[in-house]
Parts: sequence; C-alpha cells; structure tokens
Amino acid sequence: MKTKIVVDSSSSLYALPGVDFACVPLKIITDEQEYLDDGTLDAVGMARSLRTYKGKTSTSCPNVADWLAAYEGAEQIFVATITGTLSGSYNAALLAAEEYKETHPEARVFVLDSLSAGPELRLLAERLRDLVRIGMEFDEICEAILAYHKHTHLVFSLESLANLARNGRVKPAVAAVARMLGIRVIGQASESGELEVLCKTRGEHGALERIVLELKDHGFTDGKVHIAHCDNPEAAKRLKLMIHAVFAGAQVDVAECGGLCSYYAEQGGLMVGYEDGKTE
Repeated sequence: MKTKIVVDSSSSLYALPGVDFACVPLKIITDEQEYLDDGTLDAVGMARSLRTYKGKTSTSCPNVADWLAAYEGAEQIFVATITGTLSGSYNAALLAAEEYKETHPEARVFVLDSLSAGPELRLLAERLRDLVRIGMEFDEICEAILAYHKHTHLVFSLESLANLARNGRVKPAVAAVARMLGIRVIGQASESGELEVLCKTRGEHGALERIVLELKDHGFTDGKVHIAHCDNPEAAKRLKLMIHAVFAGAQVDVAECGGLCSYYAEQGGLMVGYEDGKTE
C-alpha cells in the first residue's frame, strides 16, 4: 500500500527524504500582501519587513481542499498538524480525512494534533518516517507515534511578542512591557497545546541557559534536539554548543524557521524541539 506522511508548514519542514511526503502551506496575511509558506518564502525577509509594519496581520490555515490534495494517491496516510488550540489546521485535516475515506474506501488516515509547532512537529514527522521505513503496520505506527509524542517537547525564547499579541495569543500589555524593558520571554507548548510562559529574562545568555535547564528538568540525556531560529544564527549556534557541553551525546542540529514560525517567533526568536530521556 502506498504510504504518505503529511504535515502543515508550521513544522518548517518542506521535504522529508526517504518517504512519500507533503507539506501543506499556511499563509501570513497583511493588508498589502499575502505570504504563502510553501518552502520558497524568504521567511527572514518577511520577518524583517513585518517588524516595522503598522497594519493588520494574521495567519490563515489550510482548508479541506488543500489537505485533500496532499492526501491524493495514498492509501495509508499519517498526518501531523500545528496545535489545534491555536489554529484550525487540525480540524481541516480531520474533515479532509473523512472526505478522503468516503471517496477512497480502502484508505486509512491518521491525524495527530501535535499540540505544538515548529521543531517538535518535525520530530514527530521524522519518527513517523522511521516507523514507516521499518515496515510497521498502520495500527502499530499509530500506537507508536502516540507513545513517542508523550516524550517530545517544545521550548522557545522570544524577543518580541508583537505578532502573538496582534492575534490574541498574549495580552497586548504584556507584549508592550516586554518590548520596553528588553525582556526575553521563555515559554513552552503546554500539555493542552497552548502557549505557556515559563519565565522572563534579560539578556540572551540567560535565555539560553534557561533553555538548557528546561531540557535537564525534563530528563533529557542524549536524544535529538532541533533548534530553529528566526534571523538569529549566532544564538542558535551558541545554544548548540551549550547543550553539547552539558549533554555530550546529544544529537543537535540548527535550522531556520519557516514562514509561519518566523511570523510568531519574530526576529531573534528561537524554537527548540527535543526528546526527553524516556523515549525508546
């Protein structure tokens, strides 16, 4: 049976070698133009432009037709989406799955709400690929990815909360105070898939130290860590070195945020997806 892995572009993952794969783009919308997060977007250029943009901005999730187009041609489909508490992408993927099965009675579709975004979603997609490639059955893969998901996490450091405030994710007053005081916000994806602020810190080094501490507190030992940055490669490299200094066997890589993640992380932002020490 033809198997396919499908994610939305909140994953910042536009290709996944070794398996049939599709990434369904979200959009970033302003009063003047629309940015399609399809892997060709200049995400840094967009983030720099929006930093001084005074008009309204928003995001738009894929619709059912977008998801159906991504499913087409496959009989076994594994889907992972941005957290359903912040986007309609998950619900659209579910509706598309039901519609696809009506026209493809032999097909099976599993849709996972990542309760997260960015590099944690990338971890889930990579694990799905590994499970498919070793030849596990559909139901076994579903069970295995749900078990794995319990041990993946997302922590982030943000220099600006402006776009989160514009879209109702945080209170505007909180964003204003953070901007005036030069505060970096350290947060995580909560168990319910919401943005949860852990602490506020001044100075980038303190923010990086707190991220390393979060990994340690979650029992991280030598698993995978994906660091994604928005126009801040030096901080990402420093964080990689700091993680290796504490966890010598850690498998750490650095990549750029895609369009949707760059919109919310904004310039200087870091997103870190990691496995805790309990994965198998």
